[in-house]
Parts: sequence; C-alpha cells; structure tokens
Amino acid sequence: MARPRGNFGRSGGHYGGKVAIPLSLGVPRSRGPQSLLAELLSGSGAADGAGGALGPRVVPASALLDAVGTDAGRIIVGLDVDPARLRTREQASYEAVRFHLDCPADQLGDAVALRLPSPLAVFVTTDDSDELGLAETAQHLAGAGRIPGLASGHSVGEVADFLAVLAHADVGYVARARDTAEVLAILSGTVASLRGDDVRAALAAPDPAKLTSLIPEAAEAVREVLLGVEVTDPALVARELSDAGLR
Repeated sequence: MARPRGNFGRSGGHYGGKVAIPLSLGVPRSRGPQSLLAELLSGSGAADGAGGALGPRVVPASALLDAVGTDAGRIIVGLDVDPARLRTREQASYEAVRFHLDCPADQLGDAVALRLPSPLAVFVTTDDSDELGLAETAQHLAGAGRIPGLASGHSVGEVADFLAVLAHADVGYVARARDTAEVLAILSGTVASLRGDDVRAALAAPDPAKLTSLIPEAAEAVREVLLGVEVTDPALVARELSDAGLR
C-alpha cells in the first residue's frame, strides 16, 4: 500500500522533491500493535520476550537443509545458498517473513531477478570502483519492488541520501546495526526523513525524547518504512531501548 503523499518540509539528502509524512509529536500513550519497537529487532537468538521488540530469528538457508522433520517456525531466511536448493523435501519446515541477501553491486541485476515466495531484502556491497552508490542502488531495488538493505558502517551523508530515497518509496527498508546507539540513529533518521527535518543532524545526534513522543499513528508510519533491524544481540538492544524510554 502506498504511503500518504505530501510536501511538508526539507529534503534529507541531495535527492530533492522529498515527500514527507507529518509525524505528530504528543503525549505518549499505549500503542499496542502500533508500537515503534514491535518486532523491530532480529538476530540469530530466540525471538521472544523484551516487551515484543524481538522479531523473527535470522536463520541461514544452509541451516535449513538436511533438517527434514524439524520446524524452524516464523523466520527471516538469510540466503547463503542457491534458493533453488530450498525446494526439496529434505529441509526444515518454516514460514519465511523475508529473505535477506548480501549482493555485490555488479550482481544487482541477478538479485532483482530472483523469484521467491516472500519479500526479498538486498544488502548491496559497494566500493569506490562501483558506479552506483548506496542511494542509487536503493532506487534501483525499490523500483524493482525489492527491499533495500542498509548495512552498518556508512557515512551520515550516505545514510541521509538513502533515507531520502526511501521516504517516498513503497517498499520500506531493513537495516543492520552494531549496537543500540546505531538503532537509535536509524530510528531518528527515519523519523526526520518523513517529517522533512534535518536528517543528518538526527543521525549524528539522535534524541530519544522525540521517539518516545511519537503518537501511535506516527510510530506506525515509521514502521511502514523501517521494516526491521538486524543486531548481534537483540535482547540486549531491546533492554537498552526500553531503558531509554522507548516502547
């Protein structure tokens, strides 16, 4: 479903004409299923507890092979083998929320051409020799109906330009973060991109108070863009986000 359109503020990057969603700030109240953190965090650990912030586990596709008779449950499948190998009777049963794929920039066309039974998020690895940067690959993926992935380690400017693309795309994005501080930066940058605020400032100095003040409808709008964040220790990050007042 396309998100509401409208021009409410400044662009977060050099991709002009950004379309912003008016995210109202107000007195926090119970959000229930609209919580900003609902199933936000994923990793290889158990997906339970932490006030509902933990989403499906990330399970390598190779771990599903030769595991007939087991049930992996509701998971995110990390494609580390040819997805055709998952179409056998000798694998674990599972429900794939998404497939995640790491892909060099020169193989982006092959990634886009994959046909899978659940949405595909693609984390493109680039270097100085690649013609396409982070924002450009995000545009390409979004235009093809694939979910752009935001890996950790990019500059503030690169992330701001990436978010400027995703603020007016319909596919959303998924991210990877090293720690709670990076998760806060990702959330703050996403909010700023939708509000038309200074995205670079929000990424560089995230303000948890602005996140805790989001009304449920605004939190839901953010989560339509930011679909999930992979972290090494989801339970720890969930506790630290809770300690910062986020729910």
